[in-house]
Amino acid sequence: MTGDVAPIYFSEGESLLGPILAATTLKGICYIALDNHRNQMLNTLQSKFQGAPLIEGGSQIQGLMVQIVDFITSPRIGFDPKLDASGTPFQLRVWGALKSIGVGSIASYTQIASMIGSPKAIRAVASACAANSIAIAIPCHRIVCKNGEISGYRWGISRKKELLAREQAALRENFQNSHSRSKVP
Repeated sequence: MTGDVAPIYFSEGESLLGPILAATTLKGICYIALDNHRNQMLNTLQSKFQGAPLIEGGSQIQGLMVQIVDFITSPRIGFDPKLDASGTPFQLRVWGALKSIGVGSIASYTQIASMIGSPKAIRAVASACAANSIAIAIPCHRIVCKNGEISGYRWGISRKKELLAREQAALRENFQNSHSRSKVP
């Protein structure tokens, strides 16, 4: 019965990476998608949360959307919104490990598999990354191949490269700013 299911608030917008759709429950962000096909993002949201009333707009999602778009534009340490992620126990472990990778840093699928205590589950880690439906906030874009090469990304390789480049630039800028402040004239 629809009345018994908590509503999901969503908003569509534009980011430097193109169209974006974000959704939240009262517990936290449950969906962030980056796609050139707005209808597909909404259709995926509807099928992922079948039976939940979808409500466009609202102050909570509008504020979160601003934070997400701002983070894409200017990545910074401290973007850690509350999430309402749903997945298998294994996926949740992988996503938790992904959240521990800092802005401007990268890790390999192999490293994540080791971090979660399943060193042979490299392909399963890759599958969990592909199943992540909370882009940016669960930073699967920070995962690369063991050799450092950039591999697949649910939202497109060009978006992944742009996110990584922006995060690296922000990290360098933060380092330069903190380093210049620590010098005594």
